[in-house]
Amino acid sequence: MPIEAHHQKVSTRHLTRDAYLYVRQSSLRQVMQNTESTKRQYALRERAIALGWPIERIHTIDSDLGCSGAEATRRDGFQTLVSKVALGEVGIVLGLEVSRLARNNADWHRLIELAALAKTLILDEDGVYDPSHFNDRLLLGLKGTMSEAELHVLKARLQGGIINKARRGELPVPLPIGFIYQADNTVALDPDRRITQSLEWLFRTYRETGSAMAVVRRFQREGLEFPRRIRRGIGKGELHWGTLEHSRVLQILHNPRYAGAFVYGRHRTCRNAQLQTTVRQAPREDWQVLIPDAHVGYISWAEYERNQATLDRNRVGFISGERGSMPRDGIALLQGRVVCGICGERMRVRYQRIRNTLAPYYQCTEASVRRAGSICQSIRGSHIDKAISDLLLEAVAPAALNVALAVQEEIADRIRQADDLRATQLEQARYEAELARRRYLKVDPDNRLVADALEADWNARLRRLDTLQQEQEQQRKADQQLLAEDARERIMALAKDFPRVWQDPRTAPIERKRMVALLVEDVTLTKREEITVGVRFRGGKIHSFTLPLPLPMSRIRKTPDEVVKTLDQLLEACTDEEAAERLNALGHRNWQRQTFTKKKVGLIRRTYGLLSRYERLRALGYITTNEMAKQLDVSNTTIRSWGRSGVLQRGLYGNSRRCLYLPPEGMVVVKGKGGRRPIPPRLISVQSSAQETV
Repeated sequence: MPIEAHHQKVSTRHLTRDAYLYVRQSSLRQVMQNTESTKRQYALRERAIALGWPIERIHTIDSDLGCSGAEATRRDGFQTLVSKVALGEVGIVLGLEVSRLARNNADWHRLIELAALAKTLILDEDGVYDPSHFNDRLLLGLKGTMSEAELHVLKARLQGGIINKARRGELPVPLPIGFIYQADNTVALDPDRRITQSLEWLFRTYRETGSAMAVVRRFQREGLEFPRRIRRGIGKGELHWGTLEHSRVLQILHNPRYAGAFVYGRHRTCRNAQLQTTVRQAPREDWQVLIPDAHVGYISWAEYERNQATLDRNRVGFISGERGSMPRDGIALLQGRVVCGICGERMRVRYQRIRNTLAPYYQCTEASVRRAGSICQSIRGSHIDKAISDLLLEAVAPAALNVALAVQEEIADRIRQADDLRATQLEQARYEAELARRRYLKVDPDNRLVADALEADWNARLRRLDTLQQEQEQQRKADQQLLAEDARERIMALAKDFPRVWQDPRTAPIERKRMVALLVEDVTLTKREEITVGVRFRGGKIHSFTLPLPLPMSRIRKTPDEVVKTLDQLLEACTDEEAAERLNALGHRNWQRQTFTKKKVGLIRRTYGLLSRYERLRALGYITTNEMAKQLDVSNTTIRSWGRSGVLQRGLYGNSRRCLYLPPEGMVVVKGKGGRRPIPPRLISVQSSAQETV
């Protein structure tokens, strides 16, 4: 377009305002390599000068160099330009082309709308446009649409080439730890034996335990480290060894590359409500490319599938029918394997503290949790667990010997593998110490700053080597005890007595649960007049039986009728303390299998309404010391003395000081030289007979 046509649109009102030149490149790589495009954009200042703007009123906005034009949220320079246009401070906006200003129609049309309202011109390499004119605005809109379409075409072209190469399994993508690219771009295992041994140990441990957290615990217990390669930033590509974490184990177990599969499209880039870019994991059915057995791996594809199924079952959440299906802490033997016989949902475990122990209860809370209903059923789990234990002992005992031998071989193999890993770790530490020594010997002795640093590094490597050697020696001694011949004989002896091994309190509850998981699929409980138990074994065999309802705590704590009857008889002649001693001598115990005491006997007596020894004596006519003293007109001390000497018949109801006296019939008290003294009735009758004879 001739320069005169341009001047027809530029008016004095436009020249009174400033001109703004917007410069942008899509990436830093383009800024460094595509320098000609940047030069062309800066050259637009000459166009502004030719249109009448002085050089000092031409502002350049180039803070968005290296930013994509697909969005305006991260382009501070573009937002500044839009705000200036909206305030009416801009006479003309200069840009090499529409794609430099925006590749998004929403951002582009917002700028056009504001420019039309503020009477601001827009200049590109083709000419000057006035957004307030319909034809110019239509042309600018078409250019914006073409710019956005161009971005889509470029992306589709690039993405199509990437996907096409990924479908052949030839797309080079970053490999996880344990893999490397060879010279011919094929994938191979890492030549570092320590890395491969660590990964093999991880997968083997998960294969045995079925728990990612158990893998972490075993690595910590054995004192093993796990590799990690820096992917970006400072130290990119370096290999670091450190503590294995639970999230790292899950990341490795979920990665199909370790099964030898090529995968593309496992993650999707999307925006959240704040228009921030986030990465989400796509479900397996949405993966764009999946090629099993594309290269070597650490596990097979079938094992990878089993691991995914196990990880799904391990998820702790309110998932209908799946919650708690893997063994966890707690004494409930059937945790995660109990099915409600009423609604068919999984029953959960609740523990109730009874004195110093926890008692398990199997409860179906599905309706109460999800539908605000009531609990289907709640069953005390102790006698259920005992019945299942007896059933398993009956079924497993014949094969216990072979199982023990297999366990012994597995322990030996595991110890050998752990020893190999520690030896590799020790060899690596020895190499690092030797490398530090060579560095120290090569330094100039007079350069003390460098020499001191290298010497300190050498000493640190030697200390670490010494620590690893001591730990390996200690662990080797501990392992030799497990592999000793007498240990094998003990295992064989225990296997022959499998019930004792199962019931040994030193056997962890989680180990019993793992054994149950190998044999039992699930257990269905139905609580009616009796408890119906349906056991479904692995392989499809079903066994059903019934159990009586457990006694309530009131019945369990109730003292047996035999003990109450015996105590009633003993109280005829014994105090509470003497009755407790007699009950213990007869072999009676309370509901906690504890011996009886005076306090416990008193509690039973009051609970069952038995008369105490005091009440029984009173019923027989015995009276207290005060009452006896008043009746005989003597002091209390005299009564106690006569009771100890046998003159008065007394009955003890506590210690020797707590007693009652039987009132005498016909006894008289006479005064003599020795003071007041009683005359028993038999002596009075003898004296009367003598007087009659005289």
